[in-house]
Order: sequence, then structure tokens, then C-alpha cells
Amino acid sequence: MEPLGTFDIIIRILYQFIPVWIALVVLFTASIAFKRRLGLYGKLFDSMIGMIGFALVMFWVFTGIFGAMDMIVTHDPLAQISGMKNKVPGTPLRSPEDGQYAWYLLGGDNLARDVFSRMVKGAWVVVQIAPLATLFAFMVGITLGLPAGYYGGRLDTLLSFLANLILAFPVILLFYLLVTPEIVETGVPNYMATVLFIFPIIFVGVLLNSRYYTQPKVRNPLLIGVLGVMLWLYLSLISEVGSAVSILPGALDFFDLPGGILVVFVSVVFVNSPTVFRIVRGLSMDIKTRDYVAAAQTRGEGPWYVMLWEILPNARGPLIVDFCLRIGYTTILLGTLGFFGLGLPPESPDWGSTINEGRKLLTIYLHPALPPAFALLTMVLGLNLLADGLREESLKD
Repeated sequence: MEPLGTFDIIIRILYQFIPVWIALVVLFTASIAFKRRLGLYGKLFDSMIGMIGFALVMFWVFTGIFGAMDMIVTHDPLAQISGMKNKVPGTPLRSPEDGQYAWYLLGGDNLARDVFSRMVKGAWVVVQIAPLATLFAFMVGITLGLPAGYYGGRLDTLLSFLANLILAFPVILLFYLLVTPEIVETGVPNYMATVLFIFPIIFVGVLLNSRYYTQPKVRNPLLIGVLGVMLWLYLSLISEVGSAVSILPGALDFFDLPGGILVVFVSVVFVNSPTVFRIVRGLSMDIKTRDYVAAAQTRGEGPWYVMLWEILPNARGPLIVDFCLRIGYTTILLGTLGFFGLGLPPESPDWGSTINEGRKLLTIYLHPALPPAFALLTMVLGLNLLADGLREESLKD
């Protein structure tokens, strides 16, 4: 077979992404049709910048989802095919088997793996880790930032000191320490996960209790059901057979996080939490002086009700914008960790690891490093544009 030309490569890549194009069309059609009923999300479609950013983000989200279902990839991202080492984009396989895709659309890397399939699979790594890690960081930051800003005093001084202490520590050095075999064997990342991952349970528990405190018949079964499920998920998340924290038996362990991913996840949450804490603390100190907060206090509402149901909803605009930006920062951070080979397995198709592998021969072969670098760039650009669009629309309220 003849090598593919540039036009043929582009057409074939666009064809591979057909599930993504369909999903984007359905999502945008439904969102625009019902945008007046969708609150701030619907207003996003009045902003051209926001729509472009949202389209870029959802492109990679759908790419990650459909890539994980093997609907886009052309080859196994870990498979090494003889004769395809460092081959240029559009190179045909020497003797493809029946049903095997006949070309490497974006060429082969220095281990003869398909660059296109690794780029697609790398999106799934980002889609799994970045939003969840950011969400956990927000749970920690909100749970500690609200009382620090609301109460002030010694509590604020202590928590602010701890946050500044963490922020003053070099991030890369922290990651190097956490992935050191001697540190991993002591179980420090597992113990950190045990502490950090409990904050969503605390947040939801206090949220529901403050809302339904005067309705015990509703509150008690609701707390038992919701917190029971969350506690099981929490134990399943932190428990790993053979590790320093092994609580649940294998049959009840719903999650099976590899040690490297757990270290990356914990590191990202630990680093992002102090920044979120400082943002929430500042917003809480400002909003607690408003009249509607004083009115809630006059009605006899408890402090946590005021914090979670009066202050937090009125701080949602800046927090939503920061959440989008922080996912972008986390994506860059994951790329940096993969680039330095920290935490994630060496064969992982994450974008940072793929860029690092391609960097070694960058002066000779450009194709292994450029696609994942472009993917990382467009993902972060999309998140920044999305945040700008949300900020623009939230200011109109």
C-alpha cells in the first residue's frame, strides 16, 4: 500500500472522530434549544468565546470517553508493530492482519507505537483525573475556607498559616518526594488520601444537616443513606490490598486505583486545596457583611446554615470560573508530571509522557511530540476560554 498524503490523513482522522462530532452536534443543539431554562450554563451560549471554549473542552471529553470505548483508536496504544518505529504520518503497515487498521495516521513513536491512538487514549487520562482532582480540592478548600472567613480569629490564623506553608513548598520537589519508593513504602500517600478524601463526606454531611436540621424525619434517613454510600465509596477509594491502608476486602473494593495514579491524585488535591481555601476565605469575609446574611442570623439560623446556604451560593460565580481555570492548571500539572515521569506508569499514554518520549528525538522526528502537545494546548485553551465566557455572563447578573 502507498503512504497517505496530507489530505488523506486529515480526512481519515476526521472520519475517526465521527462519534465525537455527532455527540457535539447533539449537545449543542439541545443546549441552544433550551438555553433559557438552563441558568448560567444556558447563558454560556450567548457568548461566542464561551461557546468556542466549551466546544474545545467537550471535544476532548468526548474523545476521552469514546476513546476508552475503543470507538476512535485505530490500534492498541501499547502495541509495538514491527517496522513502524519513528515512521512518519500516513505510513502503511507492512503486512496488516485481517481487520487491522492499515496505517499509522500520525506516525509511530520510538517504540513503534501508534501516536494517534496514544493521543486519543491520553485524553481519557486527563478526563478521569483533572476534573475529579479539582473537585476534591474544592471540597477541601470550601470546607476549611468558609469557617476561616466567617469566624476569623485564631481559627483563621491557624488555617491560613497552614495554607501558606503548603503554598511556600516547591511543587515539583513535593511530587518527587511523594513518588520516592521509600516514601511510598511508608504509606504516606495513602495516609494523605485518607485525610483529604474525607472532606467531601464532611461537606455533604454538614450541608444536609444544616438544611434539614428542623426536619429530623427527613434529615436522619437522608444522612444515613447518603453518607453510607459516600463512606463506602471513600473506603473503596483509599483501600488497596497489600498497601499501608487496606480496609475493605477485595469483593467490596469498588475502585482499584493503581498506586501511581493515587499518588498523582493526592498530589494534585494537596497542591490545589490551599489556593481554593484562600479564594473561599476571601469571598466569605466579604459576603458575611451583606444584609441578607444579617437577616439569616436574625432569623436564628445556625453558622453552618449561613455559610453553606447564604454565603456559598452567592460566591458561586467566582468559584465556577476558578473551577474551570483550575482544571486547566491541573491538566498542565498532569502533563508536567507525565513529562518528568512522576507517578504515572512509564507506558502510560498520557500526554505528558508521550511528549517526553517524542522530545528525545525532536530534532529528527517532530510527529511523536506534536500531536499530544497540540492536544494539551487546545484542552487548556478551551478551559481558559470557557472560564472567560462564564465570567462574562456571570457579570451580567
